[in-house]
Amino acid sequence: MSIETKLAVLAIASYFLGSVPFGLIIGRLKGIDPRTAGSGNIGATNVGRLLGGKYFALVFTLDLLKGLLPMLLAAWLVRHLADNDKPYLMWMLVGAGSIAGHLFPVYLKFKGGKGVATSAGVLLGLWPFYTLPGLLVVGLFIAVYAITRTVSIGSIIGAGAFPIVYVLFGVWKQWPVFTTQLPLLIFAILVAVMIVWKHRTNIRRLLAGTEHSFRMETQTGEELATETQRHGEEKDS
Repeated sequence: MSIETKLAVLAIASYFLGSVPFGLIIGRLKGIDPRTAGSGNIGATNVGRLLGGKYFALVFTLDLLKGLLPMLLAAWLVRHLADNDKPYLMWMLVGAGSIAGHLFPVYLKFKGGKGVATSAGVLLGLWPFYTLPGLLVVGLFIAVYAITRTVSIGSIIGAGAFPIVYVLFGVWKQWPVFTTQLPLLIFAILVAVMIVWKHRTNIRRLLAGTEHSFRMETQTGEELATETQRHGEEKDS
Protein backbone atom coordinates (compact mmCIF):
# COMPACT_ATOMS: atom_id res chain seq x y z
CA MET A 1 0.00 0.00 0.00
CA SER A 2 1.43 3.38 -1.01
CA ILE A 3 1.94 6.23 1.45
CA GLU A 4 -0.76 8.22 -0.35
CA THR A 5 -3.24 5.37 0.07
CA LYS A 6 -2.36 5.02 3.75
CA LEU A 7 -2.97 8.73 4.27
CA ALA A 8 -6.30 8.53 2.45
CA VAL A 9 -7.34 5.63 4.69
CA LEU A 10 -6.19 7.62 7.72
CA ALA A 11 -8.30 10.59 6.59
CA ILE A 12 -11.38 8.36 6.46
CA ALA A 13 -10.54 6.83 9.84
CA SER A 14 -10.03 10.32 11.29
CA TYR A 15 -13.60 11.19 10.28
CA PHE A 16 -15.01 8.26 12.24
CA LEU A 17 -12.79 9.07 15.23
CA GLY A 18 -13.86 12.71 15.00
CA SER A 19 -17.48 11.55 15.04
CA VAL A 20 -17.15 9.97 18.50
CA PRO A 21 -19.37 12.17 20.78
CA PHE A 22 -17.33 12.20 23.96
CA GLY A 23 -19.51 14.90 25.49
CA LEU A 24 -22.61 12.78 25.04
CA ILE A 25 -20.89 9.62 26.29
CA ILE A 26 -19.62 11.30 29.45
CA GLY A 27 -22.96 12.99 30.03
CA ARG A 28 -24.79 9.69 29.72
CA LEU A 29 -22.36 8.06 32.16
CA LYS A 30 -23.24 10.81 34.64
CA GLY A 31 -26.97 10.39 34.06
CA ILE A 32 -27.68 13.38 31.79
CA ASP A 33 -28.21 13.95 28.09
CA PRO A 34 -26.53 17.25 27.12
CA ARG A 35 -28.69 17.37 23.98
CA THR A 36 -31.78 18.03 26.11
CA ALA A 37 -30.25 20.19 28.86
CA GLY A 38 -28.54 23.55 29.01
CA SER A 39 -27.83 24.79 25.50
CA GLY A 40 -28.54 21.38 23.98
CA ASN A 41 -25.02 20.88 22.64
CA ILE A 42 -22.70 17.91 23.27
CA GLY A 43 -19.56 20.06 23.40
CA ALA A 44 -17.27 20.76 26.33
CA THR A 45 -18.83 24.07 27.35
CA ASN A 46 -22.35 22.73 27.78
CA VAL A 47 -21.10 19.59 29.52
CA GLY A 48 -19.05 21.81 31.82
CA ARG A 49 -22.11 23.88 32.66
CA LEU A 50 -24.06 20.73 33.45
CA LEU A 51 -21.42 18.76 35.34
CA GLY A 52 -18.69 21.19 36.38
CA GLY A 53 -15.27 22.38 35.31
CA LYS A 54 -13.44 19.06 35.51
CA TYR A 55 -15.86 17.58 32.98
CA PHE A 56 -15.35 20.58 30.72
CA ALA A 57 -11.62 19.86 30.84
CA LEU A 58 -12.16 16.14 30.22
CA VAL A 59 -14.43 16.59 27.20
CA PHE A 60 -12.26 19.37 25.78
CA THR A 61 -9.15 17.20 26.08
CA LEU A 62 -10.79 14.18 24.46
CA ASP A 63 -12.18 16.30 21.63
CA LEU A 64 -8.75 17.88 21.14
CA LEU A 65 -7.13 14.44 20.93
CA LYS A 66 -9.58 13.48 18.17
CA GLY A 67 -7.81 16.06 16.04
CA LEU A 68 -4.28 15.75 17.40
CA LEU A 69 -3.66 11.98 17.28
CA PRO A 70 -4.48 11.47 13.57
CA MET A 71 -2.29 14.48 12.73
CA LEU A 72 0.66 13.01 14.61
CA LEU A 73 0.28 9.73 12.74
CA ALA A 74 -0.05 11.64 9.47
CA ALA A 75 3.14 13.55 10.31
CA TRP A 76 5.02 10.27 10.47
CA LEU A 77 3.60 9.15 7.12
CA VAL A 78 4.19 12.37 5.17
CA ARG A 79 7.90 12.25 5.89
CA HIS A 80 8.09 9.42 3.37
CA LEU A 81 6.48 11.40 0.55
CA ALA A 82 8.91 12.53 -2.13
CA ASP A 83 6.60 15.19 -3.61
CA ASN A 84 7.09 18.44 -1.65
CA ASP A 85 3.53 19.59 -2.35
CA LYS A 86 1.74 16.43 -1.26
CA PRO A 87 2.65 16.50 2.46
CA TYR A 88 0.67 19.69 3.08
CA LEU A 89 -2.35 18.53 1.11
CA MET A 90 -2.47 15.01 2.57
CA TRP A 91 -1.82 16.32 6.08
CA MET A 92 -4.68 18.78 5.76
CA LEU A 93 -6.94 16.07 4.35
CA VAL A 94 -6.48 14.07 7.54
CA GLY A 95 -7.18 17.16 9.64
CA ALA A 96 -10.26 17.99 7.61
CA GLY A 97 -11.54 14.47 8.26
CA SER A 98 -11.25 14.93 12.02
CA ILE A 99 -12.97 18.32 11.99
CA ALA A 100 -15.74 17.12 9.66
CA GLY A 101 -16.36 14.16 11.95
CA HIS A 102 -16.87 16.43 14.95
CA LEU A 103 -19.09 18.86 13.06
CA PHE A 104 -21.12 16.22 11.24
CA PRO A 105 -20.87 12.97 13.26
CA VAL A 106 -22.25 9.93 11.49
CA TYR A 107 -23.30 8.48 14.85
CA LEU A 108 -25.59 11.43 15.67
CA LYS A 109 -27.32 12.01 12.34
CA PHE A 110 -24.61 14.52 11.37
CA LYS A 111 -25.49 16.97 14.18
CA GLY A 112 -22.30 17.80 16.05
CA GLY A 113 -20.49 20.54 17.92
CA LYS A 114 -18.68 23.67 16.83
CA GLY A 115 -15.27 22.12 16.36
CA VAL A 116 -13.13 24.38 18.54
CA ALA A 117 -11.32 21.67 20.52
CA THR A 118 -10.94 19.27 17.59
CA SER A 119 -9.71 22.08 15.33
CA ALA A 120 -7.21 23.06 18.01
CA GLY A 121 -5.91 19.49 18.04
CA VAL A 122 -5.54 19.50 14.26
CA LEU A 123 -3.72 22.82 14.23
CA LEU A 124 -1.39 21.92 17.08
CA GLY A 125 -0.56 18.65 15.35
CA LEU A 126 0.69 20.21 12.11
CA TRP A 127 4.25 20.75 13.35
CA PRO A 128 5.82 23.26 13.22
CA PHE A 129 3.78 25.42 10.88
CA TYR A 130 0.56 25.56 12.89
CA THR A 131 1.84 24.37 16.26
CA LEU A 132 3.70 27.45 17.42
CA PRO A 133 1.14 29.98 16.12
CA GLY A 134 -1.54 27.72 17.61
CA LEU A 135 0.06 27.86 21.04
CA LEU A 136 0.08 31.66 20.86
CA VAL A 137 -3.62 31.64 19.98
CA VAL A 138 -4.35 29.26 22.87
CA GLY A 139 -2.70 31.81 25.13
CA LEU A 140 -4.89 34.52 23.59
CA PHE A 141 -8.00 32.39 24.17
CA ILE A 142 -7.08 31.89 27.84
CA ALA A 143 -6.46 35.62 28.29
CA VAL A 144 -9.77 36.57 26.67
CA TYR A 145 -11.66 34.01 28.74
CA ALA A 146 -9.96 35.20 31.94
CA ILE A 147 -11.18 38.73 31.21
CA THR A 148 -14.66 38.00 29.88
CA ARG A 149 -15.53 34.61 31.45
CA THR A 150 -17.23 33.84 28.14
CA VAL A 151 -15.94 30.88 26.15
CA SER A 152 -17.59 31.95 22.91
CA ILE A 153 -15.76 35.29 22.86
CA GLY A 154 -12.43 33.54 23.35
CA SER A 155 -13.28 31.01 20.63
CA ILE A 156 -14.34 33.65 18.10
CA ILE A 157 -11.37 35.94 18.74
CA GLY A 158 -8.93 33.03 18.77
CA ALA A 159 -10.29 31.64 15.50
CA GLY A 160 -10.16 35.01 13.79
CA ALA A 161 -6.64 35.67 15.03
CA PHE A 162 -5.13 32.34 14.00
CA PRO A 163 -4.60 33.00 10.26
CA ILE A 164 -3.12 36.41 11.09
CA VAL A 165 -0.77 34.96 13.70
CA TYR A 166 0.22 32.19 11.28
CA VAL A 167 1.13 34.72 8.57
CA LEU A 168 3.07 36.96 10.96
CA PHE A 169 4.91 34.01 12.45
CA GLY A 170 5.63 32.58 9.00
CA VAL A 171 7.01 35.87 7.71
CA TRP A 172 9.19 36.15 10.80
CA LYS A 173 10.49 32.60 10.28
CA GLN A 174 10.86 33.27 6.52
CA TRP A 175 8.49 30.48 5.56
CA PRO A 176 7.06 30.55 2.00
CA VAL A 177 3.62 31.43 3.37
CA PHE A 178 2.28 32.88 0.11
CA THR A 179 3.89 30.39 -2.28
CA THR A 180 4.68 26.77 -1.39
CA GLN A 181 2.74 26.95 1.88
CA LEU A 182 -0.27 28.79 0.44
CA PRO A 183 -2.50 25.70 0.99
CA LEU A 184 -1.72 25.97 4.71
CA LEU A 185 -2.86 29.59 4.77
CA ILE A 186 -6.06 28.75 2.89
CA PHE A 187 -6.79 25.88 5.28
CA ALA A 188 -6.20 28.15 8.29
CA ILE A 189 -8.65 30.71 6.90
CA LEU A 190 -11.26 28.04 6.17
CA VAL A 191 -11.02 26.64 9.71
CA ALA A 192 -11.32 30.14 11.18
CA VAL A 193 -14.36 30.96 9.04
CA MET A 194 -15.98 27.64 9.96
CA ILE A 195 -15.55 28.22 13.69
CA VAL A 196 -16.91 31.77 13.52
CA TRP A 197 -19.86 30.60 11.41
CA LYS A 198 -20.65 27.82 13.88
CA HIS A 199 -20.78 30.50 16.59
CA ARG A 200 -23.30 32.67 14.75
CA THR A 201 -25.99 32.04 17.40
CA ASN A 202 -23.48 33.03 20.09
CA ILE A 203 -22.70 36.20 18.17
CA ARG A 204 -26.39 37.07 18.06
CA ARG A 205 -26.66 36.52 21.82
CA LEU A 206 -23.53 38.58 22.45
CA LEU A 207 -25.00 41.46 20.44
CA ALA A 208 -28.27 41.10 22.36
CA GLY A 209 -26.47 40.92 25.70
CA THR A 210 -27.93 37.50 26.55
CA GLU A 211 -24.86 35.28 26.18
CA HIS A 212 -24.05 33.37 29.36
CA SER A 213 -20.63 33.39 30.96
CA PHE A 214 -19.01 30.09 31.90
CA ARG A 215 -18.18 29.24 35.50
CA MET A 216 -16.15 26.28 36.67
CA GLU A 217 -18.86 25.15 39.08
CA THR A 218 -22.00 23.25 38.12
CA GLN A 219 -25.01 25.44 37.47
CA THR A 220 -28.08 25.12 39.65
CA GLY A 221 -31.22 23.42 38.40
CA GLU A 222 -32.97 26.78 38.11
CA GLU A 223 -30.12 28.24 36.06
CA LEU A 224 -30.07 25.23 33.75
CA ALA A 225 -33.83 25.32 33.29
CA THR A 226 -33.65 28.99 32.37
CA GLU A 227 -30.84 28.41 29.88
CA THR A 228 -32.55 25.39 28.34
CA GLN A 229 -35.71 27.40 27.82
CA ARG A 230 -33.80 30.38 26.43
CA HIS A 231 -31.63 28.57 23.95
CA GLY A 232 -34.00 25.84 22.86
CA GLU A 233 -32.51 24.22 19.82
CA GLU A 234 -29.49 26.51 19.63
CA LYS A 235 -26.12 24.82 19.73
CA ASP A 236 -23.19 25.82 21.91
CA SER A 237 -19.74 24.22 22.00
